Amino acid sequence: MGTLYLVRHGQASFGAADYDQLSELGTRQCHALGQWFAGRGIRFEAVLRGSLRRHVQSLAALAQGHGDVPAALEWPGLNEYDSEALIRAVHPGPLAKPDTPEVYRAHFRLLREGLQRWMAGQTEPAGMPRYTDWVAGITAAMDHVRQQHRGDVLIVSSGGPISTAVGQVLGTAPETTIELNMRIRNSAVTEFAYTPKRHMLVAYNHLPHLDAPERRDWLTYS
Repeated sequence: MGTLYLVRHGQASFGAADYDQLSELGTRQCHALGQWFAGRGIRFEAVLRGSLRRHVQSLAALAQGHGDVPAALEWPGLNEYDSEALIRAVHPGPLAKPDTPEVYRAHFRLLREGLQRWMAGQTEPAGMPRYTDWVAGITAAMDHVRQQHRGDVLIVSSGGPISTAVGQVLGTAPETTIELNMRIRNSAVTEFAYTPKRHMLVAYNHLPHLDAPERRDWLTYS
């Protein structure tokens, strides 16, 4: 039986012109996670990652902290959905920059609505695939791990694909998958045991590498 570790990218640049860029804290989060994996003696048989810049940067920081991570297989099916396209599909007007708590909450209310309608097949956000096709890219990566590997495997991705992987394995309702997505933290670890036939959830949204008083302020969601 193997172990699959799915890692969400470190803190990115929410509210900036270019979200797809790790912050300095995001780099530290992933570097610390790499050290934690190394300290447990975990050596990865294989690594998969999405193709977004924050995935590449997160893996680079993790690999530096670990010291012995194999070259990654780039898997675009592990890329995040386009949150701006989802919001525009349900709110075509201009949006204020999410720089206050009220506007921040309004942003995520619209994102929830956009996700719900996309998942139900009620909208076709510009530049995005159908929800069923997007899910297929995630499950294909999970199937690849089961079919090709037997040991410890690392996937670096985003909150949407990771929560969707959990939802697919557990058979959750779309609303539950959205709730899982909204609560996932930066650099969090989700762990599956796997066999050639199936995945089994062991842990979700875990931050063992930040479990120290001096890292209390390292916990972020975006």
